[in-house]
Amino acid sequence: MSRFVAIDRDTAYLLPPSVDEWLPTDHLARFVVEVIDRLDLDELTRQYSGRGSAAHHPAVLLGLLIYGYANGVHSSRKIERATYDSVAFRYVAANTHPDHDTLATFRRRFLKEIEALFVQVLVLAREMKLLKLGHIALDGTKIKANASKHKALSWAHVNKIEAQLRQEVQTLLTLAEKSDRAGVPDGMDVPAEIARREDRLAAIAQAKAKIEQRGAERYLAEKQEFEAKQAKRKAQRDAGKKPRGTDPEPPTEGPKDRAQ
Repeated sequence: MSRFVAIDRDTAYLLPPSVDEWLPTDHLARFVVEVIDRLDLDELTRQYSGRGSAAHHPAVLLGLLIYGYANGVHSSRKIERATYDSVAFRYVAANTHPDHDTLATFRRRFLKEIEALFVQVLVLAREMKLLKLGHIALDGTKIKANASKHKALSWAHVNKIEAQLRQEVQTLLTLAEKSDRAGVPDGMDVPAEIARREDRLAAIAQAKAKIEQRGAERYLAEKQEFEAKQAKRKAQRDAGKKPRGTDPEPPTEGPKDRAQ
């Protein structure tokens, strides 16, 4: 009987999976989606003309940006990849996959609106007694503490916290723009010719064969060098001379561990 958990990546689901079942009930991604669903997004939606192919809904794009930025994911490329790799991002995206150009264009087109909506999400989270939203502190920890509990709850103090949150959002949006301008692809960039599993397996086999061939060539060269050194040292001993240093180690067959 096997002591390992069975590995099965091929069996289909008996019933279609629901994205709502993918996350715990208290997950941050659920909170972000639920808050955004209750925001007024008319300023965004009415600017879509309706012509051409169907566009991703602003609620989905806004949710991905806010969830990503709050969790330290600023690059649109990384967010796009996360809609495939991360259960939480896939949930926010409702199992769709907006590409990085769509995400970056949306942010640049509606920068002011996104900033205001992002701040609304943070303020709502704070009013609901959340101390953090992802990596973003909501309790005004960057503001000098006031000894008076009454003053800590004052209107002026709340305004300071909201101003701090606006500054935090502006910083995150600036980081996102810098990340997108860098244009560096995230993770492994799989060439189109090996995107399919069958082609990828064939390419892996071909690469492995090349490494093994190089290993055999290396072994023959190192063996010849070793035999030459051994012959030289034997000749020195036959002549009554002691060879310098230790005897060379014989080469090992097969590719090196670091062979590429």
